[in-house]
Amino acid sequence: MDFSLSEEQVLLRESVEKYTADHGSVERHRKLSQSDLGFDAQAWQAFAELGWLALPFAEADGGLGGSVTDLMVLCESLGKALVREPYLHCVAACGGLLSLAASEEQRATYIPALAEGSSQWAFAFAEAGSGYDFAAINAVASAADNGFSLSGSKIAVLNGHVADQLIVSALTEHGNPDSLSLFVVSADKPGVNRSSFTAVDGSRGAVIGFENVALAATDMLGEPGNGAAIIAKALDYAIIALGAESLGAMQVLLNATVEYTKTREQFGQAIGKFQALQHRMADMYLKLEETKSLLYNAAILLEEGDSAGPAACAALKVKVAEAGRLISHEAVQLHGGMGMTDELIVGHLLKRLLLLAKLYGDEDYYLERYIQLQAA
Repeated sequence: MDFSLSEEQVLLRESVEKYTADHGSVERHRKLSQSDLGFDAQAWQAFAELGWLALPFAEADGGLGGSVTDLMVLCESLGKALVREPYLHCVAACGGLLSLAASEEQRATYIPALAEGSSQWAFAFAEAGSGYDFAAINAVASAADNGFSLSGSKIAVLNGHVADQLIVSALTEHGNPDSLSLFVVSADKPGVNRSSFTAVDGSRGAVIGFENVALAATDMLGEPGNGAAIIAKALDYAIIALGAESLGAMQVLLNATVEYTKTREQFGQAIGKFQALQHRMADMYLKLEETKSLLYNAAILLEEGDSAGPAACAALKVKVAEAGRLISHEAVQLHGGMGMTDELIVGHLLKRLLLLAKLYGDEDYYLERYIQLQAA
Protein backbone atom coordinates (compact mmCIF):
# COMPACT_ATOMS: atom_id res chain seq x y z
CA MET A 1 0.00 0.00 0.00
CA ASP A 2 1.48 3.35 -1.13
CA PHE A 3 1.30 6.06 1.54
CA SER A 4 3.13 8.71 -0.50
CA LEU A 5 1.31 11.81 -1.74
CA SER A 6 1.06 12.69 -5.41
CA GLU A 7 2.67 15.83 -6.79
CA GLU A 8 -0.77 17.49 -6.98
CA GLN A 9 -1.50 16.64 -3.35
CA VAL A 10 1.84 18.07 -2.22
CA LEU A 11 1.01 21.29 -4.09
CA LEU A 12 -2.45 21.34 -2.47
CA ARG A 13 -0.92 20.97 0.99
CA GLU A 14 1.60 23.74 0.31
CA SER A 15 -1.08 26.12 -0.98
CA VAL A 16 -3.36 25.53 2.02
CA GLU A 17 -0.52 25.95 4.50
CA LYS A 18 0.59 29.15 2.76
CA TYR A 19 -2.93 30.57 3.03
CA THR A 20 -3.40 29.55 6.66
CA ALA A 21 0.04 30.90 7.62
CA ASP A 22 -1.16 34.32 6.46
CA HIS A 23 -4.72 34.08 7.82
CA GLY A 24 -4.62 31.80 10.86
CA SER A 25 -3.62 32.83 14.39
CA VAL A 26 -4.67 32.52 18.01
CA GLU A 27 -5.79 36.15 17.94
CA ARG A 28 -8.06 35.46 14.95
CA HIS A 29 -9.42 32.37 16.69
CA ARG A 30 -10.31 34.31 19.84
CA LYS A 31 -11.90 37.16 17.91
CA LEU A 32 -14.07 34.92 15.73
CA SER A 33 -15.15 32.69 18.62
CA GLN A 34 -16.73 35.76 20.21
CA SER A 35 -18.54 36.83 17.05
CA ASP A 36 -22.14 36.00 16.19
CA LEU A 37 -21.17 34.12 13.03
CA GLY A 38 -18.26 32.24 14.59
CA PHE A 39 -16.16 32.34 11.42
CA ASP A 40 -15.02 34.77 8.73
CA ALA A 41 -17.48 35.02 5.83
CA GLN A 42 -14.79 36.52 3.59
CA ALA A 43 -12.47 33.60 4.34
CA TRP A 44 -15.28 31.19 3.44
CA GLN A 45 -15.61 32.90 0.06
CA ALA A 46 -11.83 32.62 -0.34
CA PHE A 47 -12.16 28.88 0.30
CA ALA A 48 -14.70 28.76 -2.52
CA GLU A 49 -12.50 30.76 -4.89
CA LEU A 50 -9.54 28.48 -4.15
CA GLY A 51 -11.69 25.45 -5.00
CA TRP A 52 -11.56 23.92 -1.54
CA LEU A 53 -15.35 23.81 -1.12
CA ALA A 54 -15.77 22.12 -4.51
CA LEU A 55 -12.91 19.67 -3.99
CA PRO A 56 -14.79 16.54 -2.82
CA PHE A 57 -17.75 16.80 -5.20
CA ALA A 58 -18.02 15.01 -8.52
CA GLU A 59 -17.28 17.01 -11.66
CA ALA A 60 -20.78 16.21 -12.93
CA ASP A 61 -22.18 18.05 -9.90
CA GLY A 62 -19.98 21.10 -10.39
CA GLY A 63 -17.14 19.93 -8.16
CA LEU A 64 -13.49 19.16 -8.78
CA GLY A 65 -13.77 15.38 -8.42
CA GLY A 66 -11.23 15.21 -5.60
CA SER A 67 -10.40 11.91 -3.95
CA VAL A 68 -10.64 10.88 -0.30
CA THR A 69 -6.91 11.43 0.08
CA ASP A 70 -7.25 14.92 -1.44
CA LEU A 71 -9.83 15.70 1.26
CA MET A 72 -7.45 14.27 3.88
CA VAL A 73 -4.57 16.48 2.72
CA LEU A 74 -6.72 19.60 2.79
CA CYS A 75 -8.19 18.96 6.24
CA GLU A 76 -4.83 18.07 7.81
CA SER A 77 -3.47 21.44 6.71
CA LEU A 78 -6.56 23.25 8.01
CA GLY A 79 -6.16 21.44 11.33
CA LYS A 80 -2.72 22.96 11.84
CA ALA A 81 -4.05 26.51 11.77
CA LEU A 82 -7.01 26.68 14.18
CA VAL A 83 -9.23 27.49 11.21
CA ARG A 84 -12.69 28.56 12.42
CA GLU A 85 -14.55 27.99 9.15
CA PRO A 86 -17.01 25.03 9.27
CA TYR A 87 -15.43 22.88 6.56
CA LEU A 88 -15.92 19.63 8.48
CA HIS A 89 -19.60 20.18 9.25
CA CYS A 90 -20.68 21.87 6.03
CA VAL A 91 -18.60 20.28 3.26
CA ALA A 92 -17.32 16.96 4.63
CA ALA A 93 -20.41 15.83 6.56
CA CYS A 94 -23.36 17.44 4.78
CA GLY A 95 -21.61 17.42 1.42
CA GLY A 96 -20.92 13.73 1.87
CA LEU A 97 -24.57 13.01 2.65
CA LEU A 98 -25.67 14.91 -0.45
CA SER A 99 -23.14 13.18 -2.69
CA LEU A 100 -24.23 9.75 -1.49
CA ALA A 101 -27.98 10.08 -1.29
CA ALA A 102 -29.29 13.12 -3.16
CA SER A 103 -31.27 12.68 -6.35
CA GLU A 104 -29.99 14.21 -9.56
CA GLU A 105 -32.40 17.12 -9.12
CA GLN A 106 -31.33 17.64 -5.49
CA ARG A 107 -27.64 17.58 -6.39
CA ALA A 108 -28.20 20.14 -9.13
CA THR A 109 -30.10 22.34 -6.68
CA TYR A 110 -27.87 22.16 -3.63
CA ILE A 111 -24.27 21.22 -4.45
CA PRO A 112 -23.34 24.19 -6.71
CA ALA A 113 -24.46 26.68 -4.04
CA LEU A 114 -22.50 24.81 -1.39
CA ALA A 115 -19.39 24.66 -3.57
CA GLU A 116 -19.69 28.37 -4.39
CA GLY A 117 -19.86 29.26 -0.70
CA SER A 118 -23.32 30.85 -0.94
CA SER A 119 -25.10 28.22 1.17
CA GLN A 120 -24.34 27.01 4.71
CA TRP A 121 -25.34 23.53 5.87
CA ALA A 122 -25.61 21.59 9.13
CA PHE A 123 -26.37 17.97 10.03
CA ALA A 124 -29.09 17.72 12.72
CA PHE A 125 -29.01 14.18 14.10
CA ALA A 126 -28.44 14.20 17.88
CA GLU A 127 -31.22 14.31 20.46
CA ALA A 128 -31.26 14.49 24.23
CA GLY A 129 -30.92 10.98 25.65
CA SER A 130 -30.10 9.32 22.31
CA GLY A 131 -26.41 8.84 23.06
CA TYR A 132 -24.64 7.93 19.84
CA ASP A 133 -27.46 5.75 18.52
CA PHE A 134 -28.59 7.60 15.40
CA ALA A 135 -31.91 5.72 15.31
CA ALA A 136 -32.79 6.22 19.00
CA ILE A 137 -34.65 9.44 18.30
CA ASN A 138 -38.11 10.91 18.76
CA ALA A 139 -38.23 13.28 15.79
CA VAL A 140 -41.00 12.13 13.48
CA ALA A 141 -41.82 12.99 9.89
CA SER A 142 -45.43 11.88 9.54
CA ALA A 143 -47.08 11.48 6.15
CA ALA A 144 -49.25 14.53 5.37
CA ASP A 145 -50.59 16.27 2.26
CA ASN A 146 -48.45 14.43 -0.31
CA GLY A 147 -45.42 15.07 1.86
CA PHE A 148 -44.44 15.04 5.52
CA SER A 149 -44.96 16.98 8.72
CA LEU A 150 -41.77 17.12 10.79
CA SER A 151 -41.79 17.55 14.57
CA GLY A 152 -39.05 17.08 17.14
CA SER A 153 -35.92 18.65 18.56
CA LYS A 154 -32.21 18.33 17.80
CA ILE A 155 -29.31 19.26 20.06
CA ALA A 156 -25.65 20.06 19.37
CA VAL A 157 -26.22 21.00 15.73
CA LEU A 158 -22.80 22.41 14.90
CA ASN A 159 -23.03 25.24 12.36
CA GLY A 160 -26.79 25.07 12.88
CA HIS A 161 -26.93 28.67 14.12
CA VAL A 162 -26.18 29.98 10.64
CA ALA A 163 -27.15 27.12 8.30
CA ASP A 164 -29.43 27.88 5.38
CA GLN A 165 -30.18 24.19 4.89
CA LEU A 166 -30.38 21.37 7.44
CA ILE A 167 -30.11 17.64 6.90
CA VAL A 168 -32.41 16.21 9.56
CA SER A 169 -32.85 12.62 10.69
CA ALA A 170 -36.37 11.54 11.62
CA LEU A 171 -38.52 8.44 11.86
CA THR A 172 -41.35 8.14 9.39
CA GLU A 173 -43.06 5.72 11.82
CA HIS A 174 -43.02 6.71 15.47
CA GLY A 175 -41.05 4.22 17.58
CA ASN A 176 -39.78 2.24 14.58
CA PRO A 177 -35.99 2.67 14.24
CA ASP A 178 -36.07 0.86 10.89
CA SER A 179 -37.98 3.83 9.46
CA LEU A 180 -35.09 6.26 10.01
CA SER A 181 -34.92 8.65 7.06
CA LEU A 182 -33.17 11.88 6.14
CA PHE A 183 -34.71 15.14 5.00
CA VAL A 184 -33.39 18.42 3.62
CA VAL A 185 -35.07 21.23 5.55
CA SER A 186 -34.73 24.94 4.80
CA ALA A 187 -33.94 26.70 8.06
CA ASP A 188 -36.35 29.52 7.25
CA LYS A 189 -39.40 27.26 6.99
CA PRO A 190 -42.31 28.03 9.35
CA GLY A 191 -42.06 25.90 12.48
CA VAL A 192 -38.24 25.84 12.60
CA ASN A 193 -36.77 27.60 15.63
CA ARG A 194 -33.22 27.62 16.87
CA SER A 195 -31.26 28.73 19.91
CA SER A 196 -27.53 29.34 19.52
CA PHE A 197 -24.81 27.94 21.78
CA THR A 198 -21.02 27.95 21.95
CA ALA A 199 -19.20 24.60 22.16
CA VAL A 200 -16.18 23.86 24.33
CA ASP A 201 -13.74 24.78 21.54
CA GLY A 202 -15.49 28.02 20.65
CA SER A 203 -17.42 26.52 17.72
CA ARG A 204 -20.95 27.85 17.24
CA GLY A 205 -24.08 25.76 16.84
CA ALA A 206 -27.74 25.60 17.76
CA VAL A 207 -30.45 23.60 19.44
CA ILE A 208 -33.14 23.34 16.78
CA GLY A 209 -36.83 22.63 17.22
CA PHE A 210 -39.26 21.54 14.52
CA GLU A 211 -42.98 22.03 15.03
CA ASN A 212 -45.22 20.64 12.29
CA VAL A 213 -42.78 21.71 9.59
CA ALA A 214 -44.33 21.01 6.18
CA LEU A 215 -42.02 19.08 3.85
CA ALA A 216 -42.54 17.95 0.27
CA ALA A 217 -41.96 14.34 -0.72
CA THR A 218 -38.96 15.57 -2.74
CA ASP A 219 -37.33 16.86 0.47
CA MET A 220 -36.46 13.30 1.50
CA LEU A 221 -32.79 12.47 0.99
CA GLY A 222 -32.43 8.95 -0.35
CA GLU A 223 -34.95 6.15 0.07
CA PRO A 224 -37.41 5.85 3.00
CA GLY A 225 -35.95 3.91 5.92
CA ASN A 226 -32.44 4.05 4.47
CA GLY A 227 -31.18 6.79 6.79
CA ALA A 228 -28.97 4.61 8.98
CA ALA A 229 -27.08 3.15 6.02
CA ILE A 230 -26.59 6.59 4.45
CA ILE A 231 -25.34 8.10 7.70
CA ALA A 232 -22.90 5.25 8.35
CA LYS A 233 -21.37 5.52 4.89
CA ALA A 234 -21.21 9.32 4.85
CA LEU A 235 -19.66 9.50 8.31
CA ASP A 236 -16.81 7.23 7.20
CA TYR A 237 -15.77 10.03 4.82
CA ALA A 238 -16.37 12.66 7.50
CA ILE A 239 -14.14 10.68 9.87
CA ILE A 240 -11.30 10.93 7.34
CA ALA A 241 -11.68 14.73 7.38
CA LEU A 242 -12.01 14.74 11.17
CA GLY A 243 -9.01 12.47 11.61
CA ALA A 244 -6.90 14.59 9.27
CA GLU A 245 -7.80 17.78 11.12
CA SER A 246 -6.94 16.06 14.41
CA LEU A 247 -3.59 14.91 13.03
CA GLY A 248 -2.75 18.46 12.00
CA ALA A 249 -3.62 19.73 15.48
CA MET A 250 -1.54 17.00 17.14
CA GLN A 251 1.46 17.87 14.99
CA VAL A 252 1.28 21.51 16.06
CA LEU A 253 1.03 20.49 19.72
CA LEU A 254 4.08 18.24 19.44
CA ASN A 255 6.11 20.87 17.60
CA ALA A 256 5.17 23.58 20.10
CA THR A 257 6.07 21.34 23.04
CA VAL A 258 9.46 20.33 21.65
CA GLU A 259 10.30 23.96 20.88
CA TYR A 260 9.22 25.12 24.33
CA THR A 261 11.34 22.52 26.13
CA LYS A 262 14.37 23.73 24.16
CA THR A 263 14.02 27.25 25.53
CA ARG A 264 12.52 26.80 29.02
CA GLU A 265 15.32 26.45 31.53
CA GLN A 266 15.32 24.84 34.96
CA PHE A 267 18.28 23.98 37.17
CA GLY A 268 20.59 25.78 34.76
CA GLN A 269 19.64 23.90 31.58
CA ALA A 270 16.85 23.50 29.06
CA ILE A 271 14.18 21.16 30.40
CA GLY A 272 14.23 19.33 27.06
CA LYS A 273 17.51 17.77 28.14
CA PHE A 274 15.84 15.88 31.00
CA GLN A 275 15.43 12.25 29.99
CA ALA A 276 12.06 11.87 31.68
CA LEU A 277 10.62 14.66 29.53
CA GLN A 278 12.25 13.26 26.42
CA HIS A 279 10.44 9.98 27.08
CA ARG A 280 7.12 11.79 27.36
CA MET A 281 7.68 13.63 24.09
CA ALA A 282 8.69 10.34 22.47
CA ASP A 283 5.31 8.94 23.57
CA MET A 284 3.61 11.95 21.96
CA TYR A 285 5.47 11.31 18.72
CA LEU A 286 4.52 7.62 18.80
CA LYS A 287 0.81 8.44 19.16
CA LEU A 288 1.09 10.95 16.33
CA GLU A 289 2.63 8.36 14.00
CA GLU A 290 0.01 5.76 14.98
CA THR A 291 -2.74 8.23 14.08
CA LYS A 292 -1.07 9.09 10.77
CA SER A 293 -0.76 5.42 9.79
CA LEU A 294 -4.38 4.65 10.63
CA LEU A 295 -5.54 7.79 8.80
CA TYR A 296 -3.64 6.99 5.61
CA ASN A 297 -4.77 3.36 5.76
CA ALA A 298 -8.44 4.29 6.19
CA ALA A 299 -8.31 6.91 3.42
CA ILE A 300 -6.77 4.52 0.91
CA LEU A 301 -9.17 1.69 1.75
CA LEU A 302 -12.17 4.00 1.31
CA GLU A 303 -10.79 5.34 -1.94
CA GLU A 304 -10.31 1.81 -3.26
CA GLY A 305 -13.79 0.77 -2.13
CA ASP A 306 -12.32 -1.97 0.05
CA SER A 307 -14.80 -3.72 2.36
CA ALA A 308 -12.36 -3.15 5.25
CA GLY A 309 -12.80 0.62 4.92
CA PRO A 310 -15.56 1.08 7.55
CA ALA A 311 -13.61 -0.90 10.17
CA ALA A 312 -10.50 1.12 9.37
CA CYS A 313 -12.47 4.34 9.91
CA ALA A 314 -13.78 3.05 13.24
CA ALA A 315 -10.22 2.21 14.31
CA LEU A 316 -9.10 5.69 13.26
CA LYS A 317 -11.82 7.33 15.36
CA VAL A 318 -10.72 5.35 18.42
CA LYS A 319 -7.09 6.36 17.86
CA VAL A 320 -8.01 10.02 17.34
CA ALA A 321 -9.63 10.08 20.78
CA GLU A 322 -6.80 8.20 22.50
CA ALA A 323 -3.90 10.00 20.83
CA GLY A 324 -5.54 13.41 20.98
CA ARG A 325 -6.07 13.02 24.72
CA LEU A 326 -2.48 11.98 25.44
CA ILE A 327 -0.80 14.52 23.15
CA SER A 328 -2.91 17.49 24.25
CA HIS A 329 -2.62 16.66 27.96
CA GLU A 330 1.14 16.19 27.72
CA ALA A 331 1.49 19.42 25.77
CA VAL A 332 -0.37 21.35 28.46
CA GLN A 333 1.58 19.74 31.31
CA LEU A 334 4.99 20.23 29.71
CA HIS A 335 4.17 23.88 29.10
CA GLY A 336 3.29 24.25 32.77
CA GLY A 337 0.56 26.64 33.90
CA MET A 338 0.88 28.74 30.75
CA GLY A 339 -0.33 25.76 28.68
CA MET A 340 -3.96 26.69 29.30
CA THR A 341 -3.59 30.44 28.90
CA ASP A 342 -5.67 32.10 26.21
CA GLU A 343 -2.59 33.49 24.49
CA LEU A 344 -1.11 30.10 23.55
CA ILE A 345 -2.40 27.79 20.83
CA VAL A 346 -1.94 24.75 23.11
CA GLY A 347 -5.10 25.11 25.18
CA HIS A 348 -7.22 25.98 22.15
CA LEU A 349 -6.10 22.84 20.30
CA LEU A 350 -6.78 20.72 23.40
CA LYS A 351 -10.38 21.93 23.37
CA ARG A 352 -10.72 21.30 19.64
CA LEU A 353 -9.39 17.74 19.99
CA LEU A 354 -11.79 17.17 22.87
CA LEU A 355 -14.73 18.08 20.65
CA LEU A 356 -13.50 16.01 17.71
CA ALA A 357 -13.03 12.98 19.97
CA LYS A 358 -16.74 13.05 20.84
CA LEU A 359 -18.20 14.13 17.51
CA TYR A 360 -20.33 11.43 15.80
CA GLY A 361 -19.41 8.93 18.54
CA ASP A 362 -16.83 8.66 21.30
CA GLU A 363 -13.96 6.22 21.78
CA ASP A 364 -16.10 3.48 23.36
CA TYR A 365 -18.77 3.74 20.66
CA TYR A 366 -16.31 3.28 17.82
CA LEU A 367 -14.39 0.55 19.60
CA GLU A 368 -17.64 -1.41 19.81
CA ARG A 369 -18.37 -0.61 16.14
CA TYR A 370 -14.90 -1.83 15.16
CA ILE A 371 -15.44 -5.12 17.01
CA GLN A 372 -18.83 -5.62 15.35
CA LEU A 373 -17.45 -4.90 11.87
CA GLN A 374 -14.54 -7.26 12.36
CA ALA A 375 -16.87 -10.02 13.52
CA ALA A 376 -19.26 -9.56 10.57
